[in-house]
Amino acid sequence: MREVQRSGKFRPLEAGDPKVVASYRLAARLGSGGMGTVYLSYTPGGHPIALKTIRPELSEDPEFRRRFRQEVQAAQRVQGLYTAPVIDYDTEGTQPWLATAYVPGPSLHSAVAEHGSLPVSSVLLLLAGVAEALKVIHAAGIVHRDLKPSNVLLAADGPRVIDFGIARAADATALTGTGVSIGTPAFMSPEQAAGKPVTPASDVFALGQVAVYAARGTGAYGDGPSHAVLYRIVHEQPDLSGIPEELGFIARCLAKNPDDRPSPAEVISLCQDASPTQLRQSGSWLPDPIGADITQRTSASAELLAARNKTPEAPTAAPPPVPPTAPVTQPDAPAAGPATPPVHAAPTVHAGPVTPPPPMPAPQPPVYTQPPYTQQPVHQAPYPQQHGWHQQPQPHPRPYPLSPSKNNVGKWIGVGVAVVASLIWVGGCASVLKDLGDSSDDASSSSGGSSGSSSPKALPDPKPVSYPGVNIPKGYYVRFADSPLKPLSAEDVSNAAFADNSDLYYDRTWYVSDDGSPVLGSSSEKAVLLNNAQKGSLTTCRNETRYTKDVSLAQISKGSQLCVHTASGHIALVTYQGSAPSGDPSDYVSVDITVWRNAEEPSTEN
Repeated sequence: MREVQRSGKFRPLEAGDPKVVASYRLAARLGSGGMGTVYLSYTPGGHPIALKTIRPELSEDPEFRRRFRQEVQAAQRVQGLYTAPVIDYDTEGTQPWLATAYVPGPSLHSAVAEHGSLPVSSVLLLLAGVAEALKVIHAAGIVHRDLKPSNVLLAADGPRVIDFGIARAADATALTGTGVSIGTPAFMSPEQAAGKPVTPASDVFALGQVAVYAARGTGAYGDGPSHAVLYRIVHEQPDLSGIPEELGFIARCLAKNPDDRPSPAEVISLCQDASPTQLRQSGSWLPDPIGADITQRTSASAELLAARNKTPEAPTAAPPPVPPTAPVTQPDAPAAGPATPPVHAAPTVHAGPVTPPPPMPAPQPPVYTQPPYTQQPVHQAPYPQQHGWHQQPQPHPRPYPLSPSKNNVGKWIGVGVAVVASLIWVGGCASVLKDLGDSSDDASSSSGGSSGSSSPKALPDPKPVSYPGVNIPKGYYVRFADSPLKPLSAEDVSNAAFADNSDLYYDRTWYVSDDGSPVLGSSSEKAVLLNNAQKGSLTTCRNETRYTKDVSLAQISKGSQLCVHTASGHIALVTYQGSAPSGDPSDYVSVDITVWRNAEEPSTEN
């Protein structure tokens, strides 16, 4: 489907389309497919996004939801120049959805269908860009599984790979037999077509098919019924007639044996070797007609945003005013005399309700020679005098000046008021000191406390349990809550790092370190490699916070120790003893593990 019509406008929403998803107002329809429908929307700041809603049939399958949640979280880590990054998502709602950055360009499929095949220079830049995207995707533990021309968008500054992390979520669910196509037959690898496990090499095979389509306008295995195309993919050689000589290396990508295919990094090198000039993405890397399409989409998006901003939003009711809480404000300072101290500087009474002082007796005319003195109120509290005294802890002045007569009523009233104020102030100080003492105790307990303090959060040292000689095969993991520790397979996820509660995993498939070596890691992402001078113990592990998610085997040797913290509060000391010897048909690591169960408070971060 062409998202921008020939009139230069986006396709409007249809009758059954939602108007709003979460907090996003949908502006137009971009397309639809086997997984769901894609809409154009905008962030609050006006940045366009592509929001994909998942089909209801998939949403109702619990296995799909579980995998979709895992794959989307993994896709969040993909931050490459040639991918559309994940902006937002909801995997738990009635209808799951995923939002990525909108790419204002046509798909490779629509561009070739409308304007014909690409020149060699464009194909080389396309291949190098998509290969770099695959390199980043694979490093995040994801195999795309559905790389095809419609999942490669052409932007002004290079290609963008989309829809990674979704195809696997739908694969092997109960819906695969209901007509939902997972993967596109014409671009599947032989192992995927045969129902065997897929690997990053499967994406390289699909990349070779995408390159043939871009360079020639037709697929490498012809057209026709899906079963016929799949048969040719598994049993026959690709048809590369008409492919320019500079692109001959594509045949290596289409090798039947996955081990014979180049890695994405090798594909980039092959593209560089085949190009007469240095590969460089720029605004002129595509033919002019496709560049005009990109300009048209960019303008259409800007016009749609401008039109949306002109549409008035539904008025929202103003929040009710917050009732004033004493104290609210300070009165204006008098022209002369000391400034009134801030209200919060005075102690606050916490020891229960305070009985206000008795009301002042009505003045008798013969006693006073002038009107009674009125003190300026400082706030709207129920008992203004009480807080006024808190601000004035010094001896309170007499509330009324005495008359020349010898009547002592006013004097004794002033003395009584001062005594009551002093008692209230002293009580407040005692309460504040108590609160400070309590808070100090809390602070001490949260930071470990002194040897004489008893903290309710302090956990006693648990008894260590040792498991020597644990062999963890590749793609397997152990959970420290189990006894004995039994390696568990991670076949149901793309990598052992993404298995539920994989407290310690070993994997060397595609989730590897920067130098290409396999890794030991934890799904809690709280592993610490101890240095040679450190002695592995519970105290050492509790004190170390140099967390990392995994450690490359190239960084460790026999006897190296790792502290591993789990979200459930277990701590383990892992001592590396070595890996499978050369010639061993198995691939595993051997470790000694000492576990302190419930050694710290469970974490809510993971």
